[in-house]
Amino acid sequence: MRSKTVLRLAAGTVAAGAATFAYASLVERNMFTLRRFDVPVLAPDAEPLRVLHISDLHMMPDQHRKQRWVAELAGTDPDLVIVTGDNMAHVDAVPGVVRALTPLLDRPGAFVFGSNDYRGPVLKNPLSYFNKHRPYVQGAALPAEELRDLLAGSGWADLNNARTTIKAGGRTVELLGVDDPHVNRDDYDAVAGPAAPDADVRIALTHSPEPRLLDRMADDGFDLLLAGHTHGGQVAVPFYGALVTNCGLDRRMAKGLHRWPYSEAYLHVSAGLGTHPTAPVRFACPPEASILTLIPR
Repeated sequence: MRSKTVLRLAAGTVAAGAATFAYASLVERNMFTLRRFDVPVLAPDAEPLRVLHISDLHMMPDQHRKQRWVAELAGTDPDLVIVTGDNMAHVDAVPGVVRALTPLLDRPGAFVFGSNDYRGPVLKNPLSYFNKHRPYVQGAALPAEELRDLLAGSGWADLNNARTTIKAGGRTVELLGVDDPHVNRDDYDAVAGPAAPDADVRIALTHSPEPRLLDRMADDGFDLLLAGHTHGGQVAVPFYGALVTNCGLDRRMAKGLHRWPYSEAYLHVSAGLGTHPTAPVRFACPPEASILTLIPR
């Protein structure tokens, strides 16, 4: 009798695991979600400014549903579009990324790249994400320069270790960004310095939200810090949240809007719209983009 009970429990566990995996791989990873946050960073009496934050597309050539969903975000009528990297997951992904972003390219925009804009993904053990000191393994070279030329050629600001000021929604927006610190491409010293006091809002970008950089951005006076990379943990535990962030950020900040500690700055981390192609699952963490409505303090 006991052996039959054990077998039933084992069978039930296997069935539950299979059902969970099927849900995570077939359902939730395609449940594209638009998040909305109000961010109080503007001067008193200022009109709201709408920022669309997109990250971690990890686009494959055949992901037409994702491409259509992103293209339809033009209907949110953003004043400014920010993309924080990891756009590609395949050497032939550029046309898919362009199809997704083309309806947004007539808006003011800016971007930084992530490691998976430069090198493709490789098969890895998911448990390796719990090892903070694991070596980074690079895959095939991706057409980063082709994508860079297309985005910059459309008028978006390339903020990979760069800084600029643009007009968006009739306001002056100071922008600063670094290339991906996850693979040591960042050079904050090249862009460091106090934020412009006469700008209407000051926004800083990085793909991976490394605290060492976020501290410097906040200390320089940037109002809003934007990042991706974490996938919100990608697999989360209900009522607990992300298990890992794949960077130095506390797991409690793996996605969403947070006040950056000991500063006046806000941090928004996007859980992103894609997955690693060798681990195409999401659980308790659906893919997302965000509308950040900047409002008066």
